[in-house]
Amino acid sequence: MLVLLSAWSASCRRSAAPEPPVATPSVTLDRNRAPLGSPVDLTYKFVVAADAHFAEDYRVLVHVVDVDGQMIFALDHNPPVPTRQWKPGQTIEYTRTEFIPVYPYVGDASLQVGLYSISTQKRLPLNATDVGQRAYKLAPLQILPQTDNVYTVFNEGWHPAETADHNSKIEWQWTKKSATLSFKNPRKDSTLYLDLDNPGGPFTDAQRVQVAIGTQVLDTFTVTPGAEQSLHKIPIKAAVMGNADMVDLRIQVDKTFVPALMNTASKDPRELGVRVFHAFVLPVR
Repeated sequence: MLVLLSAWSASCRRSAAPEPPVATPSVTLDRNRAPLGSPVDLTYKFVVAADAHFAEDYRVLVHVVDVDGQMIFALDHNPPVPTRQWKPGQTIEYTRTEFIPVYPYVGDASLQVGLYSISTQKRLPLNATDVGQRAYKLAPLQILPQTDNVYTVFNEGWHPAETADHNSKIEWQWTKKSATLSFKNPRKDSTLYLDLDNPGGPFTDAQRVQVAIGTQVLDTFTVTPGAEQSLHKIPIKAAVMGNADMVDLRIQVDKTFVPALMNTASKDPRELGVRVFHAFVLPVR
């Protein structure tokens, strides 16, 4: 009987051995102080362990938490290279631009990262500081007030803001054929972050979008209806913005559509151009 108990005890100790980490994670922010609503570039890196094996495609957990460890918002995503394609010893590195949600919190925060199964929610062990439940604290972030941003106004040519049915934090505004965005002159070189799409449906024609200040064209690109949401980072020289206190930027779309005229099931009479999720001016540091 004693022999059986000893064998059972040894078996339990073996089964309780911790799982080896599958990767060493890190995350780098292009700036560690960012106002609400502003964009931040996050570079993720996973150095895959020599003996790692991934049975399925895991999702990357990214929680931004306050000083008490309470989640403020999440930036979970699928890595560009699915985890089943990760090889032992390989380094997976990629950068994502995220916008800090406008949330009623200002102050110190930090990023926690992990890997989890979409089907079972099980999290994998990683080689980093575990703050509990296989969430790993990797980087600090100080969230600043929204008033620190460049003052921006959606002027003529915009329809009222709308939100997604499944997530009220996802908001957009449709343009008409021409829409004006006005912002306080930062008087220094800046970058316009323009995040947009056209969800498609009955309208399928590719659209040519032109962004300009006065007669100076800043960028021209194509939006394909039904394609993924795209983020355009458009440089603006201080000289182009001139000396006025406010700058008027124009977004011009060559093709628009009226849903009610294209689909008998729709009663939407609006002229629609492209759908803008973010239009943000960030001065170059």
